[in-house]
Amino acid sequence: MKNKRFTAKILIDIGMTICLLLLMPYSLLSETAHEWIGMAMLVLFISHHILNHKWVTSVRKGKYNAFRVIQTVLVIIMLILIMGSMISGILLSNHIFKWIKISGTYMTARQIHMFCAYWGLVVMSLHLGFHWNIAVAMAGRLWKSPSVIRKWMARFVAVVIAGYGLYAFYRRQIGDYLIMRMHFVFYDYEKGIFPFLLDYLAVMILIAFIGYYSGVFLKKTGKRKRKGSRRWCIYGKAEISTYNYWSCYFSNGNHGIYLLFKTWQG
Repeated sequence: MKNKRFTAKILIDIGMTICLLLLMPYSLLSETAHEWIGMAMLVLFISHHILNHKWVTSVRKGKYNAFRVIQTVLVIIMLILIMGSMISGILLSNHIFKWIKISGTYMTARQIHMFCAYWGLVVMSLHLGFHWNIAVAMAGRLWKSPSVIRKWMARFVAVVIAGYGLYAFYRRQIGDYLIMRMHFVFYDYEKGIFPFLLDYLAVMILIAFIGYYSGVFLKKTGKRKRKGSRRWCIYGKAEISTYNYWSCYFSNGNHGIYLLFKTWQG
């Protein structure tokens, strides 16, 4: 049962990634296709949260380190962006929800839709990077034994793709869309959809690459802090009658214990 649930989660995450990528070339696809892909994205998003409902119930439990704080903030921002994208998309719909029209909202909904779409691309890619260790672990199971050469080859390929993603980020002017300097996306209709998808896929991998290594750094920083506070002691002294009482508090960061020592004054 657990394996089936885990497989379902992975397939849903893959489906959401594909939908996100296909939603970006709006004009290179038909309006109808764009809206149906958006609906599929909404269904997958709801399914994702249903399967991960335990995470939602555990938000207020346990301790928060830097990694968990950023991870939680990313999820909240992603939820806001997807809801903003869906609501504005419904208002802009000319096919599935064409019966829902509110006068005077078109331009505002269009700007919100574009803002949420591009920032959603960034936040979802970062979120994917924060969980990339799962994909790395799954890939490791394909081979019987670990290989240093294979590991460094995979890192080299990731760096090359991320490097191209940085170039594609600049060439596709994605930064301008993020800060809303440009309100219309320009498409090269002569080259078609596939170069566009490859460039945006490289950008997603770049951002996931940044997210993955940021997560690794935050986890290592948290471990060093816990290791540094593993054992510490606070001494105190009190004189009662002819004895000296020394108290000492030992802590490992989570739990502590008081020890009381008694010595003869002499």
